[in-house]
Amino acid sequence: MNTADQYLKAIYLVQRTDDGPAATGRVADSLDVSPASANEMIGKLEERGLAEHEKYKGVSLTDDGIARAEDALRTYCIIERFLANVLSVEEFREEARQLEPVIDETVADRLDTIIDRADECPDCFDAEADACCYLAGTCEQGAD
Repeated sequence: MNTADQYLKAIYLVQRTDDGPAATGRVADSLDVSPASANEMIGKLEERGLAEHEKYKGVSLTDDGIARAEDALRTYCIIERFLANVLSVEEFREEARQLEPVIDETVADRLDTIIDRADECPDCFDAEADACCYLAGTCEQGAD
């Protein structure tokens, strides 16, 4: 997963949480980067047709941006579930964030064959808990 995908995932999650365009400051905070860095990358995503940014209103993903963000989120979920369920890593969220930029699609697909990932992934991701709702224990009744 590359840096652009991490930004797409962050924008996607902020949009879901806020139910509207993502404020660039919230995107920067979620990635622990400066607002200037976030604005620069958002500009690049906009040039690639993956996002639309309106000053003072926020950034929204295009259909292509949403598709890539969902793929990035699915990869992140796979990493989290592998670390938590297979390797029993206690600090799986922190480890997943560190591994996220270096795990490519091939490795993620291979890890996916090992874990018991929910069919509704990535919709099962709880942005507030920063984890799959099954790992965070926040899934609604009957969603197992």
